Amino acid sequence: MFPTHTHYRRYVGLRLSYTRGTLCRMSTIEPFRIDMPQADLDDLADRLARTRWPDELPDAGWSYGVNKDYLAELADYWRTGYDWREHEARLNKVPQFTTSIDGQRIHFLHVRSPEADATPLVITHGWPSTVYDFLDILGPLTDPRAHGGDPADAFHVVAPSLPGFAFSGPTGEPGWGVNRIARAWAELMRRLGYQRYGAQGGDFGSIVSPELGRIAPENVLGVHVNALANASTPIDPGELDTLSEAEREQARQNTMWWYGHSGYATQMSTRPQTIAYALNDSPAGQLAWNLEWFVDWNPTQTQRTPIARDTILTNVTTYWLTRTAGSAARLYLEAASEAWGRRPARSSVPTGVANFLGDRAIRGLAELSNVVTRWSAFSRGGHFASLQAPDLLVTDIREFFRPLR
Repeated sequence: MFPTHTHYRRYVGLRLSYTRGTLCRMSTIEPFRIDMPQADLDDLADRLARTRWPDELPDAGWSYGVNKDYLAELADYWRTGYDWREHEARLNKVPQFTTSIDGQRIHFLHVRSPEADATPLVITHGWPSTVYDFLDILGPLTDPRAHGGDPADAFHVVAPSLPGFAFSGPTGEPGWGVNRIARAWAELMRRLGYQRYGAQGGDFGSIVSPELGRIAPENVLGVHVNALANASTPIDPGELDTLSEAEREQARQNTMWWYGHSGYATQMSTRPQTIAYALNDSPAGQLAWNLEWFVDWNPTQTQRTPIARDTILTNVTTYWLTRTAGSAARLYLEAASEAWGRRPARSSVPTGVANFLGDRAIRGLAELSNVVTRWSAFSRGGHFASLQAPDLLVTDIREFFRPLR
């Protein structure tokens, strides 16, 4: 059972501090509850009913992009069968809060473990996800005793929504790239009273979490990542010389694969405002834009665990109702501008990497920026490990952090 907001107020509240001799009132941490207007849900259903569908080449399948029949069926279910209120209520069972950091509203889940000596852990999602992806792992991480695990492996979990995403959006100014997000996370953990903590993330979270270790190495005891996003292809041609022959071949294959699947990232990292108009105006268009990753690129692939359609639609509906699809897209441009043509500096913090089925991280490239102390490979799951293989992800997180506590 998650702690109540009243319980939370016993250890987090308004704080006062002196800065350069001046009494400063720090930003408060406020309880948050989701309650989307019914008029917005009615408008969504109306727009879906009036979708103007494009043509599609005969027998094209998924070779030109999202398959029309697949999308139309899912959109119809979104309109007639999916129940947002059910998933809104599920989210509202988890303690949620907001605070302002560096001028930006930050929304986050905060679940305290019943184990008093649990290790704090900040976990970060990616695109096109939301914190909804973490609901199945919160219990095992915070209360392993209740889930057949060792209570010594318990964590206090903080799961922020990325700036510009969902209830942390939209962003109101440029500059919210990876480094600024990591600095905001460091401030959030400090504000919550956590001095030593771990960091975990997948997809964009796999970039933010190591950056947190770089800017706050004295606070971050270890970094665990899955779906490591910046270690699949070389940034500089000379990096190939540092790899084994098998890794060089994998890098070549990854480069070819990425060329055929990177259209969405190219658009969002160069002209995100252009696509924002379509995403903000057409729910079917936003569903198609987000769907390619959620089907793990090949919906007929039986080796990867499929993602439940209600989970896909909860994430997409959250973007739609908060009108943050365009704001979230800006993170790609911010990140590209921040790190264009260079690999991040090497972190001194111990790092664990979990590669699930379909992930393409190369250890030789990961080690250029991280001190990799654990490397795991799994034959099931997928890019969204917290949804597709939560048991494996939780076990790997526990085992990585066990010697670091």
